[in-house]
Amino acid sequence: MSIALHYTVRSDVGLLREGNEDSAYAGPHLLAIADGMGGHAAGEVASAVAIATLAPLDADTAGIDMLQALADAIAQANAELRQIARADPSTEGMGTTLTALLWSGDEVALCHIGDSRAYLLRDDEYHRITHDHTLVQSLVDEGKLTPEAAASHPQRSLVMRALQSSVPAEPDLAMLKAKVGDRYLLCSDGLSDVVSDETVHKTLTELADLDEAVGQLIDLAIRSGGPDNITCILADVIDTDAGQRPSTDVVVVGALTGGSDQPVQPVRSDSPAARAHLLASGRNGATLAAAAGTMPVMASASTAGMDPGTQPEGEAAQGDYDDEDDEDDDPMLVRSARRRWPVVSVTLLVLLAVVGAGSLYGWRITQDEYYVGVADGMVVVYRGVNEAVAGLSLSSMVRRTNIPLTAVPSGEAGQIQATIPAVSLRAAYKIVSRIRQDYRCAVAQADIRKWVAHQPTTTAKKTTAGKTKQSARFGRTTAKRLSARPKPKPTNSQAGKPAARPAASAAPTPASKHTAAGQAPTHTANQRVNALVPVPPKPVLPPFCSPSTGAGR
Repeated sequence: MSIALHYTVRSDVGLLREGNEDSAYAGPHLLAIADGMGGHAAGEVASAVAIATLAPLDADTAGIDMLQALADAIAQANAELRQIARADPSTEGMGTTLTALLWSGDEVALCHIGDSRAYLLRDDEYHRITHDHTLVQSLVDEGKLTPEAAASHPQRSLVMRALQSSVPAEPDLAMLKAKVGDRYLLCSDGLSDVVSDETVHKTLTELADLDEAVGQLIDLAIRSGGPDNITCILADVIDTDAGQRPSTDVVVVGALTGGSDQPVQPVRSDSPAARAHLLASGRNGATLAAAAGTMPVMASASTAGMDPGTQPEGEAAQGDYDDEDDEDDDPMLVRSARRRWPVVSVTLLVLLAVVGAGSLYGWRITQDEYYVGVADGMVVVYRGVNEAVAGLSLSSMVRRTNIPLTAVPSGEAGQIQATIPAVSLRAAYKIVSRIRQDYRCAVAQADIRKWVAHQPTTTAKKTTAGKTKQSARFGRTTAKRLSARPKPKPTNSQAGKPAARPAASAAPTPASKHTAAGQAPTHTANQRVNALVPVPPKPVLPPFCSPSTGAGR
């Protein structure tokens, strides 16, 4: 089995755009689509650069790392956009989305950044294989918005990640496995924003012919208003061994075709909806005919080669009638255009005012909120919400505290890292006050535990040598009685005589020598040691702290 691709590509400017900022490429090994961001300068330049950088990958991809090749091409396109912006400051900030599939047999490398999409229809199961990098999609991922509400959200086209000249690109890269019978659709948001997935699924299932299916999708987008450029790449995975013929031509459409081969007017749909829009907007017959791919008949065959100022006989009345019609119709078209231009201008101004007011109102709402978070390892109070739009943070620092996150109890530290919301600045300061109290309690308890660990051991109770001797010889009770007896007073004769020398037998016993000469010096040394090593006072636990185990001993 030999797998190959059969594909078709089509791009339409839509009903409201004057130019096409989309670019698309389809080849035997590469399918890619880029949507120049309408809110940025030179979006068509960015999309064309992106596709032109990827185009050389449409070659024999056997044995190469396709994901790395795509990543390198994205980095190269990023650098080229940066150089263009430096050379021409008017293009600063230009950007584009990009969705590409690089093929090697049944291996498919996917590269995606922005809100263009890739879908897969396999065995009648239709699903998206890319993830939008938009603000609305991030709200859906966080559970703050339902997919149904996201489909009609006014900010659904606000792109958070894109291929730009000002910031490094961070595309999603993935490997897929293709099967014979798969149908892949790559499209810009000009289709996915106005045509539901259910309708696209039904169209791709019912229409087997690729050109017919893509034409139907473009027409559906035009009927839904066609507010943006519409570009679609539709490809079927086929087995060439079964006799199916793959596509071999390289097809490039959109902004990348700018140059000598770029038509004067962007390609527009020939659907009834497109014709009605052109007629309602005051376009003349030549514009309508150009959109339909034909030119209006200016003269009959019998007038070919005649001078412009002459006309054949028998046709004067008809010519006069046509001239009268032209004279009647042209003023009507002019008046219609003149009437509609102010309406369109006022409508655009009103829409811009509404969008600007809504953005300002949304920003003001975010600035009424506060939260407690972390910055450089310290607890900080922020104003706003912990989100970023197009690389711009929606929060600002209000107060930096001196509380290190590492000193906060682990349970509370996790909450702070995940941010603690507060309805007002006062509420945020209350949260910080509670955190500070917990921090002071943790520090005090740590000091108490340290004091207990370094406290000196308690010495034995101090006793006099006499009490020790008596207690050891007679016991406590008898020693107390002996010590309580009054000593006999000396008589006059004894008082007048000199004191006799103590007899040899009255010499102290070895035990008494030990008591007199050993115990007293030991006791004195202990007192000196205790006097030289002062015991620090015990740290005090703040009254608002709850005592922990072992901290108050």
